[in-house]
Amino acid sequence: MTTILVSGAAGIVGYGILRSLIMSKRPMTLVGTSIYTDSVAPGFCDVFEVVPRTDAPDYLDQLLALLRKHQVDVAFPGIDADMYKWADHVAEIEATGTKVVLNSRELISLCSDKWAFYERQQDLMPTYAIPSYLDIDFDVLKANCGLPFLVKPRRGFGSKGIALVATAEQLARIAPATRATLMAQPVVGRDDEEFTVSAFCDGKGGYSASMALRRKLSREGFTEKAEVVDQAEFSEAVHDLCRAFAPIGPTNFQFRKTDAGLRLLEINPRISSSTSIRAAFGYNEALMAVDMAVEKRLPAQPDIKRGRAVRYTEDFIFHDNSAHL
Repeated sequence: MTTILVSGAAGIVGYGILRSLIMSKRPMTLVGTSIYTDSVAPGFCDVFEVVPRTDAPDYLDQLLALLRKHQVDVAFPGIDADMYKWADHVAEIEATGTKVVLNSRELISLCSDKWAFYERQQDLMPTYAIPSYLDIDFDVLKANCGLPFLVKPRRGFGSKGIALVATAEQLARIAPATRATLMAQPVVGRDDEEFTVSAFCDGKGGYSASMALRRKLSREGFTEKAEVVDQAEFSEAVHDLCRAFAPIGPTNFQFRKTDAGLRLLEINPRISSSTSIRAAFGYNEALMAVDMAVEKRLPAQPDIKRGRAVRYTEDFIFHDNSAHL
């Protein structure tokens, strides 16, 4: 039986991967890890392990020990911090016999800094780029971006830290030290014309499967509501971006439609937070990644059901000797 480890299992990406693997009905042992002892994670895995923070001195040693202990076949990083850490230590991790689900190291590094990615996009594929600026000066940004404009952290994930600025007073309230970590962009398109497209990429500039969702974001920056749309609308853009950046495995492209065409908000070089929604409609990228890792097999395009999804708060009850959903 295949044993799968998913880190960050207390988070929406981590338990989304676990839920997707459970949906597949394929026999496997699921190991989840988290720094939190009181999270929902144990409800979605067969074995739960508490681990230190990714930046702890003994994190890597403990991770390697867990991989050996459970004879893990495939491991998924469920949080960005783990993705970056694992990318720096792939050889050590895979020396345990575990295959790691990671995108190209170059793309992971590039996407860790939105400004660096923008500069590279300007060189390789400017067609979908949103004009971006490092000079966080109100008058300059008003002239270049119009009002309101966005300021966002160069390093971050989801929509955390993004602010909409309409007045000089709003910008002035941002501390100078914080401003030095930001970049600015015009607002492009409309909130109801935002799309998240996942593609399973081959690392050679192509991809073999994809799925597109129109989405509405929660306050936390994750997909709250989603509707399946035709991925063919995005195929040219995804082809172009794959040729430019050569991602490998599960890759997430976020777009907005504008009068001038599609604009790329960002590339997430990993499985996205909407993965369990995709799996429910027939696009199980976690299972695809397991097959690629174990069998060296790229997925074919699956048949995708049409419909919509709404996320809501629910209770997961842990009795003393069992879990009850």
